[in-house]
Amino acid sequence: MTHHTRSADPGSRTVPATPDVPDGDLPPDRVRVVDRGQVPGQVPGQAQGGTRDRDRGDGRGQGADPGAVRGGGTEPGGGLVRFAVSSHTLRALASTEPSAEGTRLVRDVRRSKRLLLLRAVLDAAPGAEAAERWALLEEAERQDPEAVRDVLHYPATGVWAEETLRRLHAPQGPPPDLAHLGALAVAAALRAGIGFKATLRPVGGRLALPTLGLLRPDRPGPLALTERSWDSCATLPLHALPGGRTALDDLDPYRAPPAAHPAPVRPARRLTPKGHKRWDTQWSGALTLLERYDSTRADEIGRLLRTVVPLGGGTRSSGATLPAAAGSVLARAQAPPALAATLVHEVQHGKLAALADVLTLHTADRTPRLWAPWRSDPRPLEGLLHGAYAHLALAGYWQRAALYGARGAWAQHARVRAQVAAVLPVLRAQPQLTVTGREFVDAMAAAERTMDELPPPGDQHATARRALERERRAWCQAHPELAAFVQV
Repeated sequence: MTHHTRSADPGSRTVPATPDVPDGDLPPDRVRVVDRGQVPGQVPGQAQGGTRDRDRGDGRGQGADPGAVRGGGTEPGGGLVRFAVSSHTLRALASTEPSAEGTRLVRDVRRSKRLLLLRAVLDAAPGAEAAERWALLEEAERQDPEAVRDVLHYPATGVWAEETLRRLHAPQGPPPDLAHLGALAVAAALRAGIGFKATLRPVGGRLALPTLGLLRPDRPGPLALTERSWDSCATLPLHALPGGRTALDDLDPYRAPPAAHPAPVRPARRLTPKGHKRWDTQWSGALTLLERYDSTRADEIGRLLRTVVPLGGGTRSSGATLPAAAGSVLARAQAPPALAATLVHEVQHGKLAALADVLTLHTADRTPRLWAPWRSDPRPLEGLLHGAYAHLALAGYWQRAALYGARGAWAQHARVRAQVAAVLPVLRAQPQLTVTGREFVDAMAAAERTMDELPPPGDQHATARRALERERRAWCQAHPELAAFVQV
């Protein structure tokens, strides 16, 4: 069975070329094919404007036809390309276990969606200045394509692009920040090492350059920039976390949604050197644990996570994922074991969000009526699906950690697995699941059942199930109008 979507005219403007990762050999089973060239006809919806803390409660893809695309891109030169999602890849992603084909698909969807979004911003931007900034990006790309790719696909760039497109189409409200396109171009030019001249206006005495950090000019007003500016001006570089390409971003103004958008979590202010050192220690410890207990997940996190944004105080959430900022996780400073679990959890949200950009898994609305054992409030189907998916990965991680002797890991595994096992039948029974969504949930359930091969010692699993049943009864007493939705 194959799902098709409408193709759209790629238009006259192009984006710097980003080579697509090949899908690889597809097995001869059912294949879902999705066009990657569709230009959005309206401003991105609310689901793409806010954070989804813990179980991703925002709706995605409501009312769409099965297989409909909500992201895409163009090949260099403006030609259309297509996604092909085989049942094998779908099941591999549903298991939450890292796989080469799953990682390729997630990265390719993110890349293609970002290019499409940037093209939409260019098409909607008035005047010639945006075209001039884009010309500088194209010139930088000819010298160093990888540097330009990193700037354009930097997580915060997605937040800026969605907010800018929203403002460009809004009849009222604040004007779009098209000047930030100049900051993207200058950052790319500096990283590519090309000669250039550009004039930008700092905000609050600082000029944010994505992937690099902040320039701090010594006088107010417009700032004339050249290829020597990063070395000749006062700078505050982006903090690189140890052991890879992941950065701790406490500088970019678009690392989280603008303050005007309601969000359950907020980023921390710029950290002190002591705060950076604390994060280095906790990050190194978390990576050590991940590599020891589950090296494939450690590798997946390294491939899919570009930035970590420190969470501000006053939030109980240990982590959150921002749909617009693909490749970023908001996280609270925490002990290495907790941080490792947070990274495993939040990266799953990003994977499922990418899949939902090209395949519709359900057609439910956002009505919160379902019990999620990891939360006290009712959740919509979208939120429950995301939460179950992330907790399934956690159950697998804790099982592997327990096999390596991690203290308390068996109890964590038993608790989380009991939660997932309780909601999977509820998910499977939802009539709003599409055929693809049902296959996805079935594969999640199969992955959960394989954990029987390595059960926890003693009666820990039975104890966790009994505790969960008590929690379920208490939740039903607190929400009697929703009790019918708790059990199949």
